[in-house]
Amino acid sequence: MNRSHIKWLPIFAALLFVAYQYFTSEKFVNPETGRKSHVGMSAQQEAALGLQSYQQVLAQSQTVNSGPEVDMVQRVVKRLAAATRDAGKDFDWRVSLVQNTQVNAFCLPGGKIVVYTGILPVANSEAFLATVLGHEMAHATSRHGAQRVFETNLTQTAMAGLAGSLSDMDYEKQREILGAFGAGAQYGVLMPFSRNHESEADHIGLIYMARAGYDPRESIAFWQRMEHANSGQPPEFMSDHPSHGTRVQQLESWMPQAMEEYNKSQQR
Repeated sequence: MNRSHIKWLPIFAALLFVAYQYFTSEKFVNPETGRKSHVGMSAQQEAALGLQSYQQVLAQSQTVNSGPEVDMVQRVVKRLAAATRDAGKDFDWRVSLVQNTQVNAFCLPGGKIVVYTGILPVANSEAFLATVLGHEMAHATSRHGAQRVFETNLTQTAMAGLAGSLSDMDYEKQREILGAFGAGAQYGVLMPFSRNHESEADHIGLIYMARAGYDPRESIAFWQRMEHANSGQPPEFMSDHPSHGTRVQQLESWMPQAMEEYNKSQQR
């Protein structure tokens, strides 16, 4: 028997709950850009999760505790942390250099930073490293993780309501519709949100590095260097990061503001 009946109550209930989640969630205003957003957890919850994740990473890793590379990483983080001003004033900034060949570095909520040794040959100057770490620290001060939690919660609520509404349909038809909805949410909502977060982190990170006394023009040279190193990047609409070309164009558009901050830093 071909069943195609849609039950409207589950999706209606889900939409009501989505509205409740939206209007009762905590609001956050980015101190650098003024952008307003909704977050799915408190700053204290973020910091606790960030610390827990940081401790887990260190427990499973071999850290580098001394040497010129450690000194450089700590020096860059100290300067950038001061440049975050009010956005990072309540953060407990910590950084660890981890022996790992991955070309990676990240900043967890609350200011816990991990730098893999594999990124240092690519970010082979303080300005290049400041480009990377300023970007990662901007994710944390902008509370992008908590924003993603909020977005995911809304999407999951809507998916649950849709699944309930389709429960009387044939299984294959259910799977087809849910699959289409899931793909639409992924490529139409979650990835663009993530690309917006990446661009915001680029913008704020550029300001941080300029305030910290690093020439922001070096950021363009770094991302061009990364473009040559990662020629297999997926199309922008299928990626949660902007393309390298888009990233460079945006950095160039923000450069006048960054240069003002850089020139001020040179006068202090």
